[in-house]
Amino acid sequence: MNNKENGTDAEFAGFSSAFKSFATDAIHVGQEPEQWKSMAVVPLISLSTTFKQYAPGNHAGFEYSRSGNPTRNCLEKAVAALDGAKYCLAFASGLAATLTITHLLKAGDGIVCMDDVYGGTNRYFQRVAAEFGLEVSLADCTKPKLLNAALKDNTKLVWIETPTNPMMKVVDIKACSDLVHKHNKDIIVAVDNTFMSAYFQRPLALGADICMYSATKYMNGHSDVVMGLISVIREDLYDRLKFLQNALGCVPSPFDCFLCNRGLKTLHLRMERHFKSAMTVARFLEADPRVERVIYPGLPSHPQYEVMKKQCTGCPGMITIYIKGQLEHATTFLSNLKMFAIAESLGGYESLAEHPAIMTHASVPENERKVLGISDTLIRLSVGLEDEADIIEDLDQALAAAHPKN
Repeated sequence: MNNKENGTDAEFAGFSSAFKSFATDAIHVGQEPEQWKSMAVVPLISLSTTFKQYAPGNHAGFEYSRSGNPTRNCLEKAVAALDGAKYCLAFASGLAATLTITHLLKAGDGIVCMDDVYGGTNRYFQRVAAEFGLEVSLADCTKPKLLNAALKDNTKLVWIETPTNPMMKVVDIKACSDLVHKHNKDIIVAVDNTFMSAYFQRPLALGADICMYSATKYMNGHSDVVMGLISVIREDLYDRLKFLQNALGCVPSPFDCFLCNRGLKTLHLRMERHFKSAMTVARFLEADPRVERVIYPGLPSHPQYEVMKKQCTGCPGMITIYIKGQLEHATTFLSNLKMFAIAESLGGYESLAEHPAIMTHASVPENERKVLGISDTLIRLSVGLEDEADIIEDLDQALAAAHPKN
C-alpha cells in the first residue's frame, strides 16, 4: 500500500502508509467554533496579556498569557493530534524548546547527542549546557554499537535528529529507543523532527519520549514565524515541561500561534509537493556529471534508504549535494542562482540554498565539520513549491556557471 490515501504517485511506493485522517485532524482538532461565544470558524487571536477572574483564584481557564493563551491552546491541541500525542507545548523558537527540554536535567547529568545536528543545537549543548555542569558527548546514532558505547550511568537524555542537518543521515528511531530504554528505562529519548514534519514521521509511535520541532520550518511552512513545539504522551513529562514553559517563559506570541496554526491546514498538501519536487531534483542532480554526490533519503543510493521507508511516510524537500571542484565552484554556483535564495532556514514555500560550512554550521568546530563531511563543496538545498521545471532550470544554469564548458 502506498503512502497516499488517494493517488498512486510513484514517489510514495514502498513507504509507510499515511497517518489516518491527518488532514481532517489538522483542519478540525482544537479549532471547534463552540469554544468561542461568536462561534467563529477560524480561531481567534487572543492578544490580551491578562484575563478577568470571577473571584480571586476563580478563573475561566486563563490567568496570564505566559501561563496559557486561548490561541496557543488551539495550536497545541492540533499539533498533539498530528503527532499522535496526548499533549503539545509551544515555545518561542526551536532552541527555546531545546533549552526547556534540557532543563529537565540537573548538573552532573549526561546528554548523548547525535553527532550531526543543527548547528544551533550543537552550539547550545557544547558551549552553553556544558558550562552549567551537564556532560555532553556526541555519537553517530545510525550505528547502534556507537550509541550503546556512549551511554553512561549518568546519561539522562539522548538527542536524536533524523534526517540529520546537513548530512541527511537517517536514524532508526525504534532501534535506538529500544536500545536506550533497555540500558535505562528512565533515559529520555528526544527526537528533533524538524526536517520531517508530523506528516512524514511520528517519533512517539516509534518509542521516543519527546518529539520536538523548530516549527519555523515545515510545520509553519511560510517563513514568517519563529517557533518551537514539543509533543509528548507521558503525563509526567508534560507536567514538568508545562511547568518549565511557564517558569522559563519561552513562549510564542498569540499572533505567531495563529499563523502556525493556519500553516498546519495545508501541511499535508505542502509536504506531498515538497517530496515530489525534491525527488525530481534529486534524480536530476544525481545524473549530472557536475555534481559529485547527492544525499537524499528518498533515493535508493542513500545508505539508510530502507530505514527511511520503514519508519516514514515520505521524504521532505531537503537535499544535500557535493558539487565537483573546490570552494570557488560552490560559491559560484550559489551566487548564480536566480530563483533559489541564498539564505539560512528551510521548509518554506520558497526554494533556498546555503553553504553549511560558512553559514548554518559555522559554529560547529572545524575538526568536527571535517569528520562529518561538512566540506567547502557541500551545499544544502531546501526545495520549495515552485514549478518543478523552473526549479530544475535554475539549478542547471547555476551549475553551468560553476562549470562552464570550454
